[in-house]
Amino acid sequence: MALANRSLVIVDDLSNGEIEALFSLADEMSGSMDEQFGVCHGKIMASLFFEPSTRTRLSFETAMHRLGGSVISAVDVRATSLAKGESIADMARVVGSYADIIVIRHPWEGAAKVVADYAGVPVINAGDGSHEHPTQTLCDLYTIRKERQTIKGLKIALWGDLKYGRAIHSLTYGLARFGATILFRPGPGLELPEHVIRKLTTEYGGELKRYEAQDQPVKREPFPLDAIYITPSSPHQLAMMPDVSIQVELKTGVDALYVTRLQMERLSARAKRQGLKESYPVVDKKLLKEKEFKRTLVMHPLPRIDELAYEVDADPRSMYFKQAARGVPVRMALVAFLLGTKEISVSREGDSFIPKIDYPVYRRDFGIRCPNPRCVSTQETETKYIKPEFKIVSSQPLTLRCVYCEHEVYPQYIASSEWHDGTLENKKYHSAASHWTRRIKPENLIIFDSQSEAEVHGFKPSHYARVGH
Repeated sequence: MALANRSLVIVDDLSNGEIEALFSLADEMSGSMDEQFGVCHGKIMASLFFEPSTRTRLSFETAMHRLGGSVISAVDVRATSLAKGESIADMARVVGSYADIIVIRHPWEGAAKVVADYAGVPVINAGDGSHEHPTQTLCDLYTIRKERQTIKGLKIALWGDLKYGRAIHSLTYGLARFGATILFRPGPGLELPEHVIRKLTTEYGGELKRYEAQDQPVKREPFPLDAIYITPSSPHQLAMMPDVSIQVELKTGVDALYVTRLQMERLSARAKRQGLKESYPVVDKKLLKEKEFKRTLVMHPLPRIDELAYEVDADPRSMYFKQAARGVPVRMALVAFLLGTKEISVSREGDSFIPKIDYPVYRRDFGIRCPNPRCVSTQETETKYIKPEFKIVSSQPLTLRCVYCEHEVYPQYIASSEWHDGTLENKKYHSAASHWTRRIKPENLIIFDSQSEAEVHGFKPSHYARVGH
């Protein structure tokens, strides 16, 4: 399938075959940079960075200039009409009429999806809050493949802020799709969010095993794991015996250690007071002397603060500056593909991407909202045109996934738009834990987050309205 005129909002917008084709073009372009000028001649990129950025913004703009295109930019939301209360949709329509492609970074999760929905031109997500950062993942996967020639079967450890690190969330999905085993080593209180874990375990086919302190092997203090994701391509006996898998995996060494900083800008005041910074794990020469890290690539999306010692820079295992440099050819290839100025030949052979599940979609203007305060769908300027929209990812228990930020909601009450027999007397609501959740067709389902909300809309409690009944 052609990439031209498509957008990249989440990493799953590209198949494995498309990512491999993109990497092949990046290889070609990196070996002949001077010959790429003119590939995007006459094309204009809008660079919209409403959060601080050095590498992502400059690598995208460098990529466009090396392709012979032009760049227009906005880097401070206070200097745009968004500061006056303009909606993201209106901004997207306008900027889409000025440029051929848009690259956007925004603090609201799901903002990039809104821009892609309204701009009318290809849109690239350069980071939306703590949701996803798909092009960073492309750079990360490209670096691993360049250094190890493959991703399948490798053991990749994710270190640090797994809760708010958007690069971590995208990379987790990408690694799982390409068949890596993932070791999770979070800072205290910074474990992988539940909605990321659910998506990982339900849509990529592997097994995730959590570890308690007593499960840790002897002498694992420098590398206490929270969880391990075992890819479906792992030996069957390993997947069936997760209690010993941690020892097996670490004994044979870690192929890459992906370090991330504490995302201080996303922490609540309460979290900042909990001393997360003081207890944050650090990667230094002492840690890397452990036998598990003898051949380990040390990676980091940058910027770093205190979590990665400067003494590691001289170590031949350090990859983070190579990661940053490789961002230019990777983003050159992506821009050329999305603008249709380069042909793409996608091989389906070996494409291990598990297709997305076709979940039912829930759309109603009332009853329930995304609980994530950073979601674009909850912002005052956007609620005028954005209506709550969710995927129904489970009925036991009833679980909704916001289509914008992917956070999950566990509703308490449900009803039917058919009112069962069509009479006003039977306009009743029920507990979401009751059998009615499975009996009501998705197109007739009405969901409420409280009894008062249900009653405001004219519904009365049924015998099944008690939670847990």
